[in-house]
Amino acid sequence: MTLESTLTRAWLKRGPLACALYPVSLLFRALAGLRGLLYRAGVLKSSRLPVPVIVVGNIFIGGTGKTPLTIWLVEQLRAHGMRPGVVSRGFGSKGDGPRPVTALSTPAQVGDEPVLIATRAACPVFVCRDRAAAGRALLAAHPEVNVIVTDDGLQHYALQRDVEVVLFDGRGVGNGWTLPAGPLREPPSRRRDVTIVNAPALTPQLAASVGGMPFRMTLAGTVAERLADRRDRVPLGAMNDRGRLAAAAGIGNPQRFFRMLADAGLAFEALPLPDHHDFLDRPFAHVTADAILMTEKDAVKCAHIEELRNDPRLWVVPVSAQLDAALIAHIVEKCRGRTFA
Repeated sequence: MTLESTLTRAWLKRGPLACALYPVSLLFRALAGLRGLLYRAGVLKSSRLPVPVIVVGNIFIGGTGKTPLTIWLVEQLRAHGMRPGVVSRGFGSKGDGPRPVTALSTPAQVGDEPVLIATRAACPVFVCRDRAAAGRALLAAHPEVNVIVTDDGLQHYALQRDVEVVLFDGRGVGNGWTLPAGPLREPPSRRRDVTIVNAPALTPQLAASVGGMPFRMTLAGTVAERLADRRDRVPLGAMNDRGRLAAAAGIGNPQRFFRMLADAGLAFEALPLPDHHDFLDRPFAHVTADAILMTEKDAVKCAHIEELRNDPRLWVVPVSAQLDAALIAHIVEKCRGRTFA
C-alpha cells in the first residue's frame, strides 16, 4: 500500500520519481503500440462475435466507475429494444473456462463486479479470461442476446469490438505518461468511439486533457440499505442520526465514494481499502463507529462472510450512473450499423 500510494501521488505530476521512470515508460508505450499493431496486421489473432460488441474500459489504471456505467448501458440498451448480455474477466475468480454468473454466485467463484452486474442489471453475464470465449458461451446459452457489453477489456484485443467507450474520472490523464512513470496503460491519443468523464464537473481543462468531445457521468446515491436486510433503507442524509459514522471503500478510487457521502452532508471516518479487498481480514473488528457505510461492490463480498453479513452496523449505499440521453442514441446507432457475420 505504501508503494501504491507513492506511485499514485507521483502519477499526478511530473515530479522527480515520474521523471526517473520516464525512460521505462517509453519502452512500455512502444511495446503496447507494437502489440496493437500486430493485432491490426493479423499476426496476433482476434475473434469477432456474431453480435455487436461494446467495450467499456479505461486507460487510467485502477477504477474510474466502469461497473455503474456498464449497468447503465445494459438498462439503456434494453429500453431501446435490444437484448444485452455482459462478459467480464471476473477479477479474482476461480477457474479458467467460461462460467455463468447469477445473483447467487459468490465473488470467489466469478469476481465481485460480475455478481453486482448480474444482480443490478438482471441480464445474462458470463466470465472468462478469454472474453471471446465468454461471449460465445453466453450466446450459446442465451441465443436471444443481440448485443454484448464487455465490462473492462479495452486492451483485450483478442476480442474485436464495434464500439469502444473510454472512461476517465476527475483525475483526467494524471501526468499524461504511460506506466510506470504515469497512470496510463495507453497514450491519451488512443482512438475510441466515446469518451466519458466521471466527475462532478467537466472543466475545459479536464475535457481537453482526455481528448475528444467527452460526455459527463455522475454517480448518485440517495439511500442507505442495511446489509443484513436490504429492505431496511433510509435516506442517505438521515445516516447522521445513527451516531458515529465510518465509510469503507475497497474500490479503485475510494475518495470518489467518500466525496459523494460528504456532498450528502455526512460526517464520517474514512476507511480506504485496496481495490477488490476480500474482507477476510475482518477490517471492522476494531472500528468503534455506530454505523459503517460501504459500496455495493464491497457489500457483495461482505454478504458472503457470516460475521459481516450479520453485523448490524453495516450499511450499503447503492449508486446509479447518470448520463446524457444523447450518448445511448449514439451507441445504439453504431450497433445498428454493424454488419453481422
